Amino acid sequence: MLTHLLKRVQRNITNKENAFSFLLGLALVFCYAPFSQYWLIAIILPTWLFTLQGKSAKAASKQGFIFAFGWFAAGISWVHVSIDQFGGLPLVVSLLLMLLLCLYLAIFLALACYLAARFSHQQKLNLWLLLPLWLLAEFLRGVLFTGFPWLTLGYSQIDGPLASFAPVIGEKGISALVIIISIAIVYLIKQRKVFINVCLLLLISLTSLIFHNTNWVLPTGKVVKTLLVQANIKQEMKWAPELTWPTMLKYLDLTRQHYPADLIIWPESAITAVEPSTQAQDFLQLSESSSVLNNSAIITGIIDYNLDTKNYYNNLIVLGKYAAADELGSYQYNNNNRYSKHHLLPIGEFVPFADWLRPLAPFFNLPMSSFSRGEYVQSNLVANGYNLLPLICFEVAFSEQLSANFSNQTNLLLTVSNDAWFGDSHGPHQHLEIVRMRALEFGRPFLRSTNNGITAVVDHQGEIIKQIPQFQEAVLSVDVPLVTGLTPYARYTRIIDFTIVFLLLAFALFRQRTQLKNTD
Repeated sequence: MLTHLLKRVQRNITNKENAFSFLLGLALVFCYAPFSQYWLIAIILPTWLFTLQGKSAKAASKQGFIFAFGWFAAGISWVHVSIDQFGGLPLVVSLLLMLLLCLYLAIFLALACYLAARFSHQQKLNLWLLLPLWLLAEFLRGVLFTGFPWLTLGYSQIDGPLASFAPVIGEKGISALVIIISIAIVYLIKQRKVFINVCLLLLISLTSLIFHNTNWVLPTGKVVKTLLVQANIKQEMKWAPELTWPTMLKYLDLTRQHYPADLIIWPESAITAVEPSTQAQDFLQLSESSSVLNNSAIITGIIDYNLDTKNYYNNLIVLGKYAAADELGSYQYNNNNRYSKHHLLPIGEFVPFADWLRPLAPFFNLPMSSFSRGEYVQSNLVANGYNLLPLICFEVAFSEQLSANFSNQTNLLLTVSNDAWFGDSHGPHQHLEIVRMRALEFGRPFLRSTNNGITAVVDHQGEIIKQIPQFQEAVLSVDVPLVTGLTPYARYTRIIDFTIVFLLLAFALFRQRTQLKNTD
């Protein structure tokens, strides 16, 4: 069955029209980090939509599938790095797993294209009807089987003029604008309703300019001195039992060299002794004493084995000074000032159908692949009087989760990661790109601490203040300006997301009805 499926994909791609769709999908990778050529999407997407317009349901779904397959094959090729280097599988098998993931992700756009053509006049695809269906397909991609909302169109525009819309309509709204602009360009080329489409493009341009010059949040005049430690520990050495103390002490030694600081951030699972083991407790007490003596707080990743529930959690904890002034917190195992990761990465942090899959290959037995979920809504971490909203690694791609835990009292956004799994690929660059979009959407500075890069501090406008390159041992010291206030998107995240899709669907149906009347 699988061989038959692969042969069909190969036959479809060798068709000239489908091959062109595949190449255009591949080219989308250059719109995202690390290439960041955002303007290319104004060529790639209209060109593809031009070939898609008027297609039957069968032809449209096929072209949508081939285009999306190319899009993800190039865009998330970094997933293969972790499978190949740490999965213990033959190259052919690891490539096959990567191929299956791309085929799965391509189904969503194929379905949107099919439905758009199926319900268009005379069953010939209407691009305006495709618009809301594409967004609905992206929503499904972000929620089914825990979701994989990576590489959506809006992220490609973080360095472009459309980025100014992020504080108002978020990345999903920018994705909608990218499709709207592309459709308008197609109809300009076809010389259909030129005046209306020109006005639409001018309106988007003018609004972008207005938003660019609008201050949604205001500076408080205060700064927080931060240290982000990048120890650059190789993945194959990270969990070696004989290196547990040397690994942990490396973080503490690097930190001691750069005191004083208000906040010190160590990355995901920086402490490789499992909480609450004696080894972990000894090191945590040592680190807390160091931070208290220097009037600082340390936030670090650690694995927690809960003695009551017998479950593992991927956690962030706070050591040292919790509150402002003279009030000092004290680290205790299982206290409330901690965060447990909610959105777990499939295979990497939990294995679906584990009883069946784990015996098949080492890939399904990666270290730390049996975590339990934390709660969806958790309190912000409190460190040295600052409120930090934490997200661990993959979670930063879920704006709804950030929104559910965000408030006007949130001073900083925080994410920690261990991108050593993805080597020298474009995955970590795309990860940072997503962080920049979240900072702009919610109007807060974002701290990103990683094991081997890219560690960075991003301001509330989504601009990188300072960063450490990959594969370097270094400490990032940054005075981060604080802001206050709420962006419209931070205030009404879910309402805005659903309103965008509802309005676009209503608009598409209205145009469809008008078209039917004109042909009667």
